Amino acid sequence: VQLVESGGGLVQAGGSLRLSCTASGSTFSINRMAWYRQAPGKQRELVASITISGGRTNYADSVKGRFTVSRDNAKNTMYLQMNSLKPEDTAVYYCYAYALVQTHWGQGTQVTVSS
Repeated sequence: VQLVESGGGLVQAGGSLRLSCTASGSTFSINRMAWYRQAPGKQRELVASITISGGRTNYADSVKGRFTVSRDNAKNTMYLQMNSLKPEDTAVYYCYAYALVQTHWGQGTQVTVSS
């Protein structure tokens, strides 16, 4: 499974961005996908996750009510709609997929929120 993220960039506080993660390869084996982020000097943390079959979602407390994770199974793509962005959301955002017993990561996309 290969994962490619897109949609990062620079935005002012209060603005919005939408990230995309497109999977290729053995996509039939994916049963869960997620977004993680890592800010400079901090550990990578889970932002949001979604199951492929049922679309069940889970969010970090810090993004609840502001971020929405979704997926388009026909396009093998997961999205992260980020609204009301804050400077503390600045990080590299990584796409993650769990397929059978293996985990897969994208290369990451930078999100920078200016105050």
